[in-house]
Amino acid sequence: MTQEYSKVWKDKNAQQLVEALLSISDKLTMQNFLRDVMTEKEIVEISARLEAARMLMDGKKYTEIVDKTKLSSRTVARISEWLKNGCNGYEAALKSVHHKHMSPARSD
Repeated sequence: MTQEYSKVWKDKNAQQLVEALLSISDKLTMQNFLRDVMTEKEIVEISARLEAARMLMDGKKYTEIVDKTKLSSRTVARISEWLKNGCNGYEAALKSVHHKHMSPARSD
């Protein structure tokens, strides 16, 4: 855990943001909240970062990720570093999304 990481989460406002995000349980409310607190450009950027993390976890090449997401190669490299040495946030979020979208197993 980096020093920057620990400092940011000690802030009362940062904690309020976490609590607000945790309190939202439906997709439309989350979309509305995110649109109110971020610009469309920020939403696109964060969405692209999440997609880049998914692609990196799937073993895709940087060039393919840059082409698809329009992120810089430096940003893709930073995401790769966070996947290896970060707080496992990308991985946990992507596993959670994948788990929610998996269809139940059928009994034949």
